[in-house]
Amino acid sequence: MNKRSENIYYHIGYWIFVLLVLTKTFGLSWGNNTAAFFFVCMLLPIVIGTSYFFNYVLVPKYFFTKRYARFAFYTFCTAVVSLYLEMLVLVFSFVFMVNLNYQSLSPGASQTKLLAAVLYLLVILWSFFLMMNQIRENQQTIEKLVSENEKMKKSFLEVMSNRKTRKIPYDDIVYVESMADYIRIVAVKEKIVSKEKISHMASRLPDTFLRIHRSFIINTERIKERSLNEVLVDDVRLNIGKSYRKEVKELLSSAAN
Repeated sequence: MNKRSENIYYHIGYWIFVLLVLTKTFGLSWGNNTAAFFFVCMLLPIVIGTSYFFNYVLVPKYFFTKRYARFAFYTFCTAVVSLYLEMLVLVFSFVFMVNLNYQSLSPGASQTKLLAAVLYLLVILWSFFLMMNQIRENQQTIEKLVSENEKMKKSFLEVMSNRKTRKIPYDDIVYVESMADYIRIVAVKEKIVSKEKISHMASRLPDTFLRIHRSFIINTERIKERSLNEVLVDDVRLNIGKSYRKEVKELLSSAAN
């Protein structure tokens, strides 16, 4: 029922961390923090561009689709273009400083190459992290699909009620209501009470069911009307909890499309 979204603040925080750490590290080595900050700021946009092009274009388009030859070729081309742009930036940087007689900002060329190498090492580490995260998310998606498939193999929900196992067809369920440690399943022709937490019941139901409130799970296929604050399920109006409104709106809108 929940769709995860990538947090952009992790990316911003990571590159700010890289900027500060490299500025401090190379600033101590060169004896000039301003020089280190200058070179890191000049090289970082190229490195960031290379990193995101590799991770969000080449990897999903070629690596994950098992077109390894094209992936290797385009990765090589990307590295060549990136290094070429980096060399242009370094040349421009030295020319710029010479024209301004800003000699205090001129560390050795070997040190700037080391800085570039460290930046690309960080790109590789960042790429490895993103790829592992993508693989983990793919595995979770697969597991969820398998779980949903298992749920849909049965056309009914099994619950214990009055010490008996009851089988309720999914299509007949209108909504589920929480009553502390119990739940009440409101079906078309009956109401069944079972000792179970509503959170556990939510994990057992297929994606056609949606939790709209801390006390309600509804069958989305029985929605007749909906607004920001409530839904009409068959002939029953149920409130949408404030903390669920955004998610309910997004999921119902995507289902309608």
